[in-house]
Amino acid sequence: MLKKTAVHKSCIIEQHRIVVDGKLMWASEPHVPFSDFAKEAFHHLDIDYPKFHKMDALSKLAFLAAEYILQDEDKDALALVLANRSGSLDTDVKHQESIQDTENYYPRPATFVYTLANICTGEIAIRHGLQTENAFFVAEEFPEETIFAYADYLLQSNKAKRVLCGWVEYFQEDYRALLYIF
Repeated sequence: MLKKTAVHKSCIIEQHRIVVDGKLMWASEPHVPFSDFAKEAFHHLDIDYPKFHKMDALSKLAFLAAEYILQDEDKDALALVLANRSGSLDTDVKHQESIQDTENYYPRPATFVYTLANICTGEIAIRHGLQTENAFFVAEEFPEETIFAYADYLLQSNKAKRVLCGWVEYFQEDYRALLYIF
């Protein structure tokens, strides 16, 4: 079974800060809404990826964490295993509100796309050309044993050379991403 000592790299995004391997990479003022924080953190990366601006908040959070942790990393045979508590509930609520708004009834297909939590793993896979295993688990707390067991299986069975895994939670401006590369 994998041990935490097998961690090659880590990234934490919370409280308006992005930290990679203990080093502060980006921070904004605490009062800034997540949408502005994400936009500023994205611009700090200085990459060209217009699709970022169409993503929901959960996908932006996962995308940013992946971008910061995967800088200068080999992505060959990199698997992806993520988890969170609320799935895509934040986007689901917004989609439901658009359906219930009788005066401005127009459920947007662009919002509906993000009503599945695993879309954020798809966004990362597309961006980085990952063609290996990926999974998204929903659990009350970070399912450490499950994630590590699955990552270990992927490595032992040669389905992946390394695994990017972790917790990516976003609900109503409360967010936290914690990613590891094993």
